[in-house]
Amino acid sequence: MQAKIREIFQNKDVLNRIFFTFAIFLVYRIGSAITVPGVTLSSNAFQSDDALSLLNLMGGGSLQSFSIFALGVSPYITAEIIVQLLSMDVLPVLTELSKQGETGRKKINMVSRVLTLLLGGVQAYGITVTMQNSEGMTVADTSAWGYTKIVVYLVAGSMLLIWLGDQITDKGIGNGISMIIFAGIVSAFPQQIGEAISYYFTSKINTSDATLILEGTAQVVLYLLSFLAIVVFVTFIERSERRLPVSHSNTSQSLEIESNKNSFLPIKINSSGVIPIIFASSVMIAPSIIVSLFFGSGTTPGWATQMEDVFNYQKMTTMPGDWEFPWGILIYLSLIVIFCYFYSNIQINPERIAENFQNSGTYITGLRPGSETERYIGKTLNRVTFMGAMALMLVSALPIALSLSGVVPESLALGGSGLIIVVGVALEIWTQLDGILASKSYQVERQLD
Repeated sequence: MQAKIREIFQNKDVLNRIFFTFAIFLVYRIGSAITVPGVTLSSNAFQSDDALSLLNLMGGGSLQSFSIFALGVSPYITAEIIVQLLSMDVLPVLTELSKQGETGRKKINMVSRVLTLLLGGVQAYGITVTMQNSEGMTVADTSAWGYTKIVVYLVAGSMLLIWLGDQITDKGIGNGISMIIFAGIVSAFPQQIGEAISYYFTSKINTSDATLILEGTAQVVLYLLSFLAIVVFVTFIERSERRLPVSHSNTSQSLEIESNKNSFLPIKINSSGVIPIIFASSVMIAPSIIVSLFFGSGTTPGWATQMEDVFNYQKMTTMPGDWEFPWGILIYLSLIVIFCYFYSNIQINPERIAENFQNSGTYITGLRPGSETERYIGKTLNRVTFMGAMALMLVSALPIALSLSGVVPESLALGGSGLIIVVGVALEIWTQLDGILASKSYQVERQLD
């Protein structure tokens, strides 16, 4: 580890990339503090149990302050997912573009950007009306032109973030869009830990009671250890994979044994990453935004309010007869499982892998090329994805369950979704740094030769 850190500081190219990435982060944090012109936030501008809480988390609190970056990159993520789905033999035009290499990828990317503008406009207006109806925000100009200006500010901020992400991808470290989300989530951690220390410890130290001070200290330590435990668990899940041994028919028998030791097809337990959580949350947020678009404050009918409660996974739903049931959590977790399987099969297509193996003379050891290989990969993928989906459900549901039970205040609940993103991006950064350093070392060796 120390040697790797020393290599990083001795490599000028890596240092330039790191400093450039931090410069983009600085621009992002400055923009996150600039409130959209024409709006006034009230003291209850944002509730922690609001349906928009995940967007606020991913934006590092930008939605809470209704800054120009309040939308974050969520419209782009949603647009990319939709375009990917349509490219799976749904729209022939997009399917054809996906097979055209770099040229097709650029055209698909342009389609995603145009769709981002449309989705961003709808989402910006929906969020504005939602926050206004919840009496958390006052809009100075309620005319059509006033709302149009707010939507333009928000969409422009989102597109600027996407451009900044592209700059990070080209000149910085990591995937730009992921790094923007990473920066937003990490920026909220110090405040959350500070609030936990204040809640558990500072409030009790003022009493001068040794027993209470000791209790508060133990609670803070337990809170930090829980934080660390979730990080370790998420890291374990992100690094875990099922390796299928692969053989090559074009290698000589003498080299085949050695080749088999190093050749394998890796299938990650969580191959879909955090996409299922983001997409499931988008579905859960949609009813609240739709209700706000069609009904003003104080005019929402009972059935619409009930629908909002059912899809709010951070609340217990009050059913007829005054009994409560966590419908929101059940729907949320079910969507996570569905999207885990769906997106894993997009990321790892058994049919395409089997076809590529057959064309290249590669096969899974002990299996015939073709349909037998395809069935085996599909069966293995489903089993591995089940474990990943269960882990994702656990990490996502635990903070919500603790806050609903009253064990931990809602504002202090450790965000499992956020930690999954942070750990995943951190591992991706480390892998990229390894690749850059290895490439530089290889270049130096060739120059010496």
